[in-house]
Amino acid sequence: MIERVITEVPPPRSHQVAHPDVAAIELARKAAQRAAIVSGSLALPPGPLGMLTVLPDIYMIWGIQRQMVADIFGLYGRSAELTRTHMLYCLFRHAASQVLRDVAVRAGQRFVLQQLSSGALRGVLAGVGVAVTRRLAGSAASRWVPIAGAAAVASYAYWDTLQVAKSARRLLGPHTATPRPPE
Repeated sequence: MIERVITEVPPPRSHQVAHPDVAAIELARKAAQRAAIVSGSLALPPGPLGMLTVLPDIYMIWGIQRQMVADIFGLYGRSAELTRTHMLYCLFRHAASQVLRDVAVRAGQRFVLQQLSSGALRGVLAGVGVAVTRRLAGSAASRWVPIAGAAAVASYAYWDTLQVAKSARRLLGPHTATPRPPE
């Protein structure tokens, strides 16, 4: 189920623009704000009730992040290139276990451009389990301290979403490294 949820590639809601670097930064900021609001709001219920919000929180954040990645690819006019493997790379490059780093980072972006077989993708997802477990544990612990926990969870969701955007832009090529404002 995790494979289906995190690797689904939604259609982009954006179109190619003249200055995609600037547009991608703005899009990432807005997505990060949405993620922070969703995650912080779901972290407010205390105790056992709050525990029930952990999985919906993660599911909703991944949905925001997946759409953001698709939209960033759309801004660059490269939507057709976005695969499940790219989505996995973008969502977990910054927080994944060593297994995912070995596959996606060490092998380089060229390897990521090739579609992984289902078996290989499942193997990578098994390694991602560690990152997911850590996130679940942190989210669950924050449910016991409502206000401080909500602020911490919101901050993490904001940061995490910006990291996903950075991974997507990095994947799109070296021209995305330093944004320049339109002239």
